Amino acid sequence: MTKKTGPRGSQTNKLPLIIFGALALLLAMAVSVGVTWYVVTSKIGGPTEEAARLIDKGSIYEELKDPFVANFNRQGRQRYLQASVALMGRDRDGMAALKEHLPVLRNQLVMLFSSQDFDALLTASGKETLRQLATLHVQDLARQHLGKPVIEQVLFTNFVLQ
Repeated sequence: MTKKTGPRGSQTNKLPLIIFGALALLLAMAVSVGVTWYVVTSKIGGPTEEAARLIDKGSIYEELKDPFVANFNRQGRQRYLQASVALMGRDRDGMAALKEHLPVLRNQLVMLFSSQDFDALLTASGKETLRQLATLHVQDLARQHLGKPVIEQVLFTNFVLQ
């Protein structure tokens, strides 16, 4: 017996391979859809309860009017810091209540800014450290007067050293 040679003979030998490849592709697609459905409908991979709470409440920004100015004496020369500050929180009522204490808050931030080392503020890490200290000071003030920290971060919207 001889095998058929020609264009049709070579196609009949590849037919089982094509069918097997198509079935493997369909199986892979079915597994992919099943895993995706499982992850979407289960708690695995979903946001935690805390994350969902934070997502529901959008960020609220309160820009403090008038930039803060602090002066420094560095090597016999006058140097200045000018910083514009915004407060970020998620509790609208708490942010509104904190506005009543803005004079005390501004005083604490001015005192904090003027007590810094000017050379340290020239570096990015010095600015970040000051931002974190400002956040802690404002949160402490809010805890004293409102019973909760209210804000998440103090942000510098402008920071000039001269």
